[in-house]
Formats: sequence, structure tokens, C-alpha cells
Amino acid sequence: MGNRILIVDDAAFMRMMIKDILTKNGYEVVAEAADGQQAVELFKEHTPDLVTMDITMPEMDGITALKEIKNIKSDAKVIMCSAMGQQAMVIDAIQAGAKDFIVKPFQADRVVEAISKAIG
Repeated sequence: MGNRILIVDDAAFMRMMIKDILTKNGYEVVAEAADGQQAVELFKEHTPDLVTMDITMPEMDGITALKEIKNIKSDAKVIMCSAMGQQAMVIDAIQAGAKDFIVKPFQADRVVEAISKAIG
């Protein structure tokens, strides 16, 4: 596979969980960001094949970061991550161009399925 992924979440524990799932499934995690601003910078630097993006973060939220990334690369593939009960935000994210969303707490098979579907 070797698909390159940027993980964005303000919780280090969540980043670690996603990274663990991804590396076990043959994906390469090229960078990790703790907020949307950092995500945009790292996206420019690494141009990953896919981004997993938390919605609720300090500095810049995931939806704003998603829009910025889409401005940089219109066909960027971004999967949003959200806690239960953020349906309105998920709809906003999909309208802003997110490929899919996964709900926390993560289920490994759902994460892998969403990513392989998005990357195609």
C-alpha cells in the first residue's frame, strides 16, 4: 500500500490510536498535527494521500482546516473524525468536501474501511 497519511487530532492519545491502526494496516503516517493550523502547514509540507481530521480543536477547527486544505489541493482526501452527537458538524464537513467520517471511539475496521474507500 504505502499510502501516506496525516493525522490531525488535539488529543495525543487519539493520534496514537489512529497511528497504531494505520501502521498495522500498511499505511505510512507522514506527520501528526494537534490543531487545524498545524494541519494546514503539514499538509503543504508533506502533501499526504489522505488526512484524518478531528472536528473540534483549538486554534483552528477541523472544518476550517478542511476548507483551507481543499483550497491548497482541490482533490485532497480528508476523513473527518468526530465524537458522538456532532451530526450537524459532520454534515458541514461533508458539504465542505470531506470524503467520509469516522466516529470516536474508533473501531479499527471502520477506520481502515473509510480510508481504503477514500483512497480508492
